[in-house]
Amino acid sequence: MSSLSIFLSIIAALSIGAMSPGPSFVLVSRIAMSRSRLDGLAAALGMGIGGVAFSILALAGLTALLSQFEWLYLVLKVAGGAYLVYIAFKIWRGAREPIHVGDAGSDRRALARSFTTALLTQVSNPKTIVVYASIFAALLPKTVPLGLIFAVPIGVFTVEAGWYAVVALAFSARHPRRLYLAAKTWIDRLAGTVMAGLGVQLVTSGLAGR
Repeated sequence: MSSLSIFLSIIAALSIGAMSPGPSFVLVSRIAMSRSRLDGLAAALGMGIGGVAFSILALAGLTALLSQFEWLYLVLKVAGGAYLVYIAFKIWRGAREPIHVGDAGSDRRALARSFTTALLTQVSNPKTIVVYASIFAALLPKTVPLGLIFAVPIGVFTVEAGWYAVVALAFSARHPRRLYLAAKTWIDRLAGTVMAGLGVQLVTSGLAGR
């Protein structure tokens, strides 16, 4: 296979993974609805940066280290799951609080908070690096061309940030936002429950050593 064919195959596989529902989708959609379109795009940027970090670690062979020291991987899973539960608690606790949404209300501090929350959510799940490494191991040649080493992280950023930018734009539109405001308490509680469930699953799988 040519380098271009390999690259396109990796991007196709990663795109399917990025579009699968998970904590990242829940978080970005909620940020876009409850804060602003700019906040949603800042969160999408955080997801893209987190994806790049994981792709670089996967290319650098961190998965081999995690395989050798299984306890480290389990610790990361428990810590990541605990962070998701913490985010879920914050969402649930604020479910009844009224909010005023609008792009004009976004300042640098708010955008930075949206970016940071998304970035931490993205990197809180160490399973992501395993998925990346599995795709890379299956599709990359034994000797990776220098061009692919630089192209893959760029492609990962495009996939992750691009997909979640679409999510942010879709959920910050007038109709989804109106629906959110009308049922904020229940939507937030549902989002919090989903996020907590994903976090608890990550923690329990880590404690169980799987």
